[in-house]
Amino acid sequence: MYLDYNATTPLDRRVFEIMAPYMTERWGNSSSPYRFGNQARIALEKGRARVAECIGAETGEIVFCASGTEADNLAVRGVAAALRTRGNHIVTSSVEHHAVLYTCRALEAEGYRVTYLPVDDDGLVGLKELEKSLTPETILVTVMHANNETGVLQPVGEIARIARERGIVFHSDAVQTAGKLPGRLCGTGADLLSLSAHKFYGPKGVGALYVRKGTPISPRITGGPHEHGLRAGTENVPGIVGLAAALALAAESARAEAERLALLRDRFENRVLEAVPGTRVNGRGAPRVPNTSNLSFDAVDGESIVLGLDLGGICVSTGSACSTGDPEPSHVLLAMGLSPKEAQGSIRVSLGRHTEEKELDAAVDTLAQTVARLRAISSI
Repeated sequence: MYLDYNATTPLDRRVFEIMAPYMTERWGNSSSPYRFGNQARIALEKGRARVAECIGAETGEIVFCASGTEADNLAVRGVAAALRTRGNHIVTSSVEHHAVLYTCRALEAEGYRVTYLPVDDDGLVGLKELEKSLTPETILVTVMHANNETGVLQPVGEIARIARERGIVFHSDAVQTAGKLPGRLCGTGADLLSLSAHKFYGPKGVGALYVRKGTPISPRITGGPHEHGLRAGTENVPGIVGLAAALALAAESARAEAERLALLRDRFENRVLEAVPGTRVNGRGAPRVPNTSNLSFDAVDGESIVLGLDLGGICVSTGSACSTGDPEPSHVLLAMGLSPKEAQGSIRVSLGRHTEEKELDAAVDTLAQTVARLRAISSI
């Protein structure tokens, strides 16, 4: 029973079939001038147009790269480099994915100044705190669309408005919302948006960055003129074809799937709260993506719950897959006011396309048994 869709999703069989010819038959380099190259280039540009249509962008505003992490790096480092002569101040939140947080910390070592905005108990950034943090030196605001651990949706539309009124570039990591929410992402008003194909049933190893026309940004990988000069390197044509197909398929069913998953998630949370005393749902008072539930359990360790559930054939996590093996409590939950002990007693359950009600009912039963057994032997 797979309940960790925020970590990754299975490749859609339809997407694989669309990708396959570009790995076995139409395998040319998209920069080559002859027939094989033209076939690859046509597929590449069709993919670009398809992604642009799905998010409400212009075709020339899509830059393909190797992952959501690379897209975040290109956005944050690219804007920082392009605007270094104008200012050196960056504003972000304290609950960002490490792809943004660690990039900002690295930029601090290079002489940039970074403000890490606090969040409230539900994980939301305060708009007043954001406005107070802005200075004439501020060149970039980067705040994620939805948190990968709690699913909490930030008020990115308002953040975009505040940044735009002051002439500040706004980037949002949309890795956990692309394909999950109805509507077009560019409606958020962000200047830059990061996407990752394997979060919406596409292949691993390919991502995209939306760059609004006119946004100042410098390349971080130099070489050839690929991707409008912003990302050198031969494009991963099969991956790009897969990303575009997966995003289009997800967009077609996004509204119905969001409604279905929200009902399943809410029912699951209510059943857990009834079955397991000493449980809280983190971020429940804020808007969330419909598939994500973050639960804290008193007097028990989250890693032990994950291992116990795995023995019962159920896959969940304690948070970001990128942080697996990190002994420190979740920085997201600590920022939301949880104690280190409370944060360490938390797990993330994320639902997806193949999740069914009967599975979740079985998961609740196994979870209740696991927590009760662990509490009986716990020294926490």
